[in-house]
Amino acid sequence: MTEPTSAQELFKGRHFDQEIIILCVRWYLAFKLSSRDLVQMMAERGIALTHTTILRWVQRYVPEFEKRWSRYARPVGDSWRVDETYLKIKGQWVYLYRAVEKQGRTVDFLLSRRRDIAAAKRFFSRATRQHGVPRVITLDGYAASHRAVAKLKEVGTLPGRVRVRSCKYLNNVVEQDHRRIKQRIRPMLGFKRFETATVTIRGIELAEKIKKNQFNIRPLTEKIVTAPELWSAVLAA
Repeated sequence: MTEPTSAQELFKGRHFDQEIIILCVRWYLAFKLSSRDLVQMMAERGIALTHTTILRWVQRYVPEFEKRWSRYARPVGDSWRVDETYLKIKGQWVYLYRAVEKQGRTVDFLLSRRRDIAAAKRFFSRATRQHGVPRVITLDGYAASHRAVAKLKEVGTLPGRVRVRSCKYLNNVVEQDHRRIKQRIRPMLGFKRFETATVTIRGIELAEKIKKNQFNIRPLTEKIVTAPELWSAVLAA
């Protein structure tokens, strides 16, 4: 991963102050607001924006924000609850693979055009690269996910000691977590492009991880009391 550019360079040449950009992106990702809602809210503060400007900011800055926050990520647990949910992009169903650990902290996610063995293998491979090998994986009854884990064990991506189980009761935690993501997506009134949806969901997942206290930001918070101050400190660090 490349080193993040400085906060000053990140916003260089932008017409609006970085505080306005961060605020709009942060609120769009964290709250049940449409881009047009944000336009009206900013207008009440004397700031004239278009909804397309906000959407462009989301696409431009979410990857950069992820890089900066990831430096403070806490480790996740080794008991993973894995499930897939679905959403529409331009009228077509796509699938969002997600894993949380037993305490509800987000492990990883992957947006895929297909729900099959190959997609599940990509998801598990990426999750283990980022977070290490889990002790146990809880799946639903969908056969492709079980077969994907078995194939990854065959090639050594997952060691044989990783336990796999199916238990709908234990997977309630990830199913409930899906709802928070989908509730946030609903006011956005649909995605037109797969790539745009992927970046936006990355931002929503980042906002959820911040709410779940998945980042160790204690070194930055001695004199910080507000969310804007916290974000400015993370981006500037």
